[in-house]
Amino acid sequence: MIAGRAGLTVVPVPVDAEGLNVAALRASQARCVLVTPAHQCPTGVALSPHRRHELMAWAHEVDGVILEDDYDAEFRYDRQAVGSLQGLDPERVFALGSVSKTIAPAIRIGWVLAPPRFVEVLTEEKTLSSRGAPGLDQEALALLIESGRFDRHLRRVRDLYRGRRDALTKEVATVFGPNRLQGLAAGCHTVLVLPVEVDEDAVVESARSLGVRVTGLRRYRLTHTPTQPALLLAFGNLSEHQLVRGVHAIAEAVRRSKSSKLRKGRADGSAAK
Repeated sequence: MIAGRAGLTVVPVPVDAEGLNVAALRASQARCVLVTPAHQCPTGVALSPHRRHELMAWAHEVDGVILEDDYDAEFRYDRQAVGSLQGLDPERVFALGSVSKTIAPAIRIGWVLAPPRFVEVLTEEKTLSSRGAPGLDQEALALLIESGRFDRHLRRVRDLYRGRRDALTKEVATVFGPNRLQGLAAGCHTVLVLPVEVDEDAVVESARSLGVRVTGLRRYRLTHTPTQPALLLAFGNLSEHQLVRGVHAIAEAVRRSKSSKLRKGRADGSAAK
């Protein structure tokens, strides 16, 4: 949406288990790409080392740039932190970050580590568009980082989120069976793969009627190619009790969708007779 408003043409590029499909990106004729390589949004996969090098080669081939949105890399649970693309090629990669996930979105502080040749024009555009970020908020954040309290905060909430993630994983495995969740290694969200026979939109609406708000993965797709239904589940701001209740509400929403489809199929069969 933001790219479109800026007059750019947005083209979809598929993502698989290794992350962004660089061959498809190359075929798109694009010269700029936005990626979330540490924890792809929304699928949660990490960009593989091979794809990272492919992406750097693509940028040089087309004289292009890479926008690296490092939105939740601080929360990685089961493996070492994933390195930044910006370190591979500072002349081609813009590293974008903020405290929206680590502290709160309301603080509205972010940063851009840009290739040197773009710094002047970025600074001018920032000045013209918003007159800068609040100085007192920046000073408070700097003090939090310099004092070590920001690191202590990250360690504490990382353990908290890991516990919530584990509680969600356990309940989903109990209710839906194993291997239904994707993108669990990092972040505060995961993808729940639904049975192929249910209607994703119907499950979202039914869950909402039961007091649970979830998002269908269809909202994140730029194409209308048929795919297996799935839900995006956030767990960062929910208690373990709320997560367990939410899983059971989603299971009920899935059951209702299956029953509705079955009734419709029977009705269609009767009408055909």
